Amino acid sequence: MKNDFKLPHVGQRIIRSVCAVCLCFIVYFLRGCQGIPFYSALAVLQCMQPYRSSSFKMAKKRSIGTFIGAFWGFLVIMIQIYVLDGQIIGTFLNYMLISVFTGVVIYSTVVLNCKNNSYFSCVVFLSIVVMHIEDAHPFIFVLNRVVDTLIGVFLALIVNTVHLPRGKNTDVLYVSGIEDVLLTGREPLTDYSKVELNRIIDTGANFTVATIKTPASVMESLSDIHLKLPIIAMDGAVLYDLNENRYLKTYPMSYKQAEKIMDILRKEDVNFFINVVVEDVLIIYYHHLENEAETQIYKQMRRSPHRNYVRRNLPEGEEVVYFMMIDQTEKIRGIYERLKTKIRPDEYKMISYESSHYPGYSYIKIYEKEVTRERMTRYLANDMGIHKITTFGSIPGKSDVLVEDSNKNTMVKELKKLFEPVRLLWKKEDTKG
Repeated sequence: MKNDFKLPHVGQRIIRSVCAVCLCFIVYFLRGCQGIPFYSALAVLQCMQPYRSSSFKMAKKRSIGTFIGAFWGFLVIMIQIYVLDGQIIGTFLNYMLISVFTGVVIYSTVVLNCKNNSYFSCVVFLSIVVMHIEDAHPFIFVLNRVVDTLIGVFLALIVNTVHLPRGKNTDVLYVSGIEDVLLTGREPLTDYSKVELNRIIDTGANFTVATIKTPASVMESLSDIHLKLPIIAMDGAVLYDLNENRYLKTYPMSYKQAEKIMDILRKEDVNFFINVVVEDVLIIYYHHLENEAETQIYKQMRRSPHRNYVRRNLPEGEEVVYFMMIDQTEKIRGIYERLKTKIRPDEYKMISYESSHYPGYSYIKIYEKEVTRERMTRYLANDMGIHKITTFGSIPGKSDVLVEDSNKNTMVKELKKLFEPVRLLWKKEDTKG
């Protein structure tokens, strides 16, 4: 049995965390071994977040929680030592008093409109009044608890602000698949992928997607992504500008070629949809609906302003982007095998695959023979004056970067490494003649 286990990449967050914890101990020794470095290290790890903004939020949360917990802990110690003369320390009554003040701590976070800090506040409070009430100098612990936490928070903010020098490869066209690359099934992009991908695009990456889907479907599945470049859709048959809602390039088959396909499909008694681009609108001609999948597709897709379903024969002279059939998988397999004997690969491109949206159903699609994602990618790169192309895909040997797991932000992380590689200060930049 093949073992596909791979050690995960050591990311910057791990490296930063190690450095920050190390700094906590260095500060401890520089202070003459005063304080408790455990609390500095704990605070630094809690505040070490993927993004600077989230680090500041966690730092604020940690600091406020510490101050609230320390205040009430200090007050309880004062009551126990100076009011009750230490008589109840270690007794059942002492723990009842602590329990009551735990509620006071929580309630104070609500009053101060920072109830999200209640957990930190309670941790600090309980560590003071339960673990250190019997110390020789409990007030010193309270002081050190606050100081050490603030040291950790401060160091976390410093370390999280420092970035290794990175370059930006703006002379490369990055093209990613969508199915099983950016997305898995119907699962949306993770928040991490959304934020990072938009940041990478906004900072100058020449990034786009290539998909078997229509442009309208891409708009729906990647609505949160700031795609600036045209997308390669319909498996390379079209190049579509999402910002201008315009088809920039198509590789259709002629009406004569389409007639030949229609004649074959009718003789096989196969129901089909004909996809045609007319004045930047996708027109889908059909005769009738035969199965549940066709009905569902029709009901869902016809609502889009970017596609129109028309129940009529293909108008004479119209060029066709592709034919589409969908039916139960077993039936489609039989149809596909029969069609392979009648549709020549030197004249047309025909593919078949299982549907991810309609379980038990599969597609057959027929294009002009030279329609490929690679061909349209080269066209886009040449149009932009770019000579380097990096592709991301899920099929081994088909792309420059193999994305084996789309559930873990793999594609975006790989793009980030390629677009923004770490530049060592002493490393001489490559020069081009």
